[in-house]
Amino acid sequence: MVKVVSVVGARPQFVKLAPVHKSLTANGFEHQIVHTGQHYDAKLSDVFFKEFGIPEPDINLGIGSHSHAVQTARIMIGLEESLINLDPDWVLAYGDTNSTLACAIACSKLPLRLAHIEAGLRSNNKEMPEEHNRILTDHCSDLLLAPTHAAMEFLRSENLGSKSHLVGDVMIDILDLVKSSIEKQGDNLPLSINPSEEYILATIHRQENTDHQDRLQEIISSLQNLGIPTFIPSHPRLVKKCEEFGINLAKGNLIPVEPLSYRELITTALSSAHIVTDSGGLQKEAFHLGTPCTTVRTETEWPETLSGGWNELAEPSKIGESILRQAPNTNRGAPFGNGDAAGNISQLLKEI
Repeated sequence: MVKVVSVVGARPQFVKLAPVHKSLTANGFEHQIVHTGQHYDAKLSDVFFKEFGIPEPDINLGIGSHSHAVQTARIMIGLEESLINLDPDWVLAYGDTNSTLACAIACSKLPLRLAHIEAGLRSNNKEMPEEHNRILTDHCSDLLLAPTHAAMEFLRSENLGSKSHLVGDVMIDILDLVKSSIEKQGDNLPLSINPSEEYILATIHRQENTDHQDRLQEIISSLQNLGIPTFIPSHPRLVKKCEEFGINLAKGNLIPVEPLSYRELITTALSSAHIVTDSGGLQKEAFHLGTPCTTVRTETEWPETLSGGWNELAEPSKIGESILRQAPNTNRGAPFGNGDAAGNISQLLKEI
């Protein structure tokens, strides 16, 4: 039996893990999970394992929050011993977090065969920690699992085409399942949201937006003056930085809410008039769901979302202007695949 170990540590990775775990176990792989503990708050970790029926991690390193260098180093140290003991045939790394990079370096030193899920994404912004994580992980990997044609082109341009495969986006696998279930069961919105009122969903958490007081203040002020209820889940980084800078989230039309489970997030996104975010995942989910989106960044690793005006990049001062743009009505197509990415990954690992 082929033994596969998934290394995860942050909320988006738990979402991607769900369909991969289901597909691997259904196809006869022995699948074990190592949780680095990069996201350790129960609302950003435990709830997702329960929500998606993912088994408890075989190993939890419990690393917690540190500077980028310290966190990456501690994960590497913990992973080395864990991976030696587990002795897998393949290790799967997901996305672009510090856990991803630590996994890539640990595997290259042991060495163990590494496959990178969500390979080939590029924002071309070298100030983003995630951009370095993506590039370094791709160049350490033995197998690159690309979600889109654009990602494949980036990999070919870096002479990585020979080990790259277009499999689709595993996040679409789980998004389609959850969306179908919500529509069938008629999920209610979180209690703080009035379903009879038009509202906006906002999420802000990226370092480049939260770690600079003037920029964060401008973003929050813009959200507080949009004129309609705007709900913002309280990401730990956002809450910490607002407290540090003396920024009050609960002003104007901005309403902080507790962090949402994935199902609650998709239910809220489906019914919202507009989404304002700096999340890579949510701008893609908004596109797939057909909800107009404004991304508070200067670039995106998901250029497909910009097609037809479904997503627009905006500086903090332009958020209000962006959400008033004409509603898009173009056909979005299926640039992220057809919801069969996890099955494609299992088949590739079988063949190899």
